[in-house]
Amino acid sequence: MSAFSGAASAADASATPPVIVPSLPPLDAKAYVLMDYRTGQILAAKDRDKELAPASTTKLMTAYIVFQDIKRGHISLDTKFHVSKKAWHEGGSRMFLKVGSDVSVDNLLKGMLVPSGNDAAMTLAEGVAGSEQAFVARMNQQARQLGLHDTHYTDPNGLPKPGLHSSALDLAKLSRAIIRQFPDDYERFFALKSFTWNHIHQNNYNKLLWRDPSVDGLKPGYVSAVGYNLAASAERHGMRLIGVVMGADKPKASSAANYINLAKVTGSLLDYGFHNYAVHKVYDAGQSVIKAKVAHGEKDKVALGLRHSLYATVPRGQYSELKAHVELPGSITAPIKKGQPIGHLVVKLGSRVIARKPLVALNDDARYSFW
Repeated sequence: MSAFSGAASAADASATPPVIVPSLPPLDAKAYVLMDYRTGQILAAKDRDKELAPASTTKLMTAYIVFQDIKRGHISLDTKFHVSKKAWHEGGSRMFLKVGSDVSVDNLLKGMLVPSGNDAAMTLAEGVAGSEQAFVARMNQQARQLGLHDTHYTDPNGLPKPGLHSSALDLAKLSRAIIRQFPDDYERFFALKSFTWNHIHQNNYNKLLWRDPSVDGLKPGYVSAVGYNLAASAERHGMRLIGVVMGADKPKASSAANYINLAKVTGSLLDYGFHNYAVHKVYDAGQSVIKAKVAHGEKDKVALGLRHSLYATVPRGQYSELKAHVELPGSITAPIKKGQPIGHLVVKLGSRVIARKPLVALNDDARYSFW
């Protein structure tokens, strides 16, 4: 049953007090987004659609495509890819691959996601798609399919080139897709604090992995035109949040100090979300939300509910202020098939719509027959 006070009704609920949430302290960043993983709700944002250079957070899409091919059975973690001269020659952060060697997908993913190896990213791209150009085309196709409207890729590693851009919101969406679609791969690769290859030991640039035990991924990056970027995710008491910061740039004596500052800024964003918001189950899948009248049916009414459980992320202490109502067509006529969409459930907090989900018939209702 619904746990909040506003049971679903056919008419909108009466006015409720305005939603009051403590303000987020100023963050030293050009853009940021705080998203609840389960519901996808945006809890805080600044310039969330602004197109900025993503730097090495580009490798999140490279990883997504590799995970996709593993899941489809096209490759495995044991598959080995050949290190080309082009991949070996990539500048910036490196895994320190040897040209002409053959390296497993498992090690290449670790080398790309822990020390942010550009040589590893290029080797994966060439191994999966045959060429960098073919892989980048697939990256952009996948971005469109995921609804990343402010994103365009030019390479698999994030080295600055004209036309490469993304946004804080798109990085949050992509991070959510990785965690949701590839939970085992996410757990296997993104929480690694260090990686050794070719006798060279390198630490993860995501310093939140050391500062906050609830953080288990994802990926940082740096480019001089924007500053320091980080997409991070943390889980506390059954609630997972995704925080993305782009352009956190407070020059320090070293890049290590700047990455620590990036972790502080992103950590503040995550802390704000956990301290001020909570996620609640509003309705179970298949739970009867309302019984609607049916014309010419064997039964007078049909029970309507949701295909999937509905969760809502609301400010702490304001769950009881949620109100729900249903939007139904002018008339519902038999026959009705189980699972048939009929109307919508709308959940509001104050004047803000928290969720709008289609209602479906929970059972059949045949057309009435005199005989």
